[in-house]
Amino acid sequence: MRQIPVDTSAALVMVAVPPAPKIKDRRTGEIAVDIETGAQMVTVDVLFAANGEAEVLSVAVPKPGVADDLVMGTPVALTGLMARPWENEFNGQKRHGISFRAAAVTALAAPVKG
Repeated sequence: MRQIPVDTSAALVMVAVPPAPKIKDRRTGEIAVDIETGAQMVTVDVLFAANGEAEVLSVAVPKPGVADDLVMGTPVALTGLMARPWENEFNGQKRHGISFRAAAVTALAAPVKG
């Protein structure tokens, strides 16, 4: 499947929702694992702001690549961020979108406290 590298150098990226296990099957609660390493996957929702626009992206990351100190508002770096278009069909309905995956998410500074 095609993967597209995402340049984050001109973007402001911060944690919107702290890391949580990535669920593979909602019916069973099975947690997704990295096919290459077997590491558990987590999802980190980040606010991605660039070019005068902002969007929340859900990024899948192998658990060893996620810093322990990520809380809402923490500015972060996304190492090896890739976008992957996907498409599937369920009950006759086609769905499509873009999934995001990074090798690591690390804090750049302490979160801003209000």
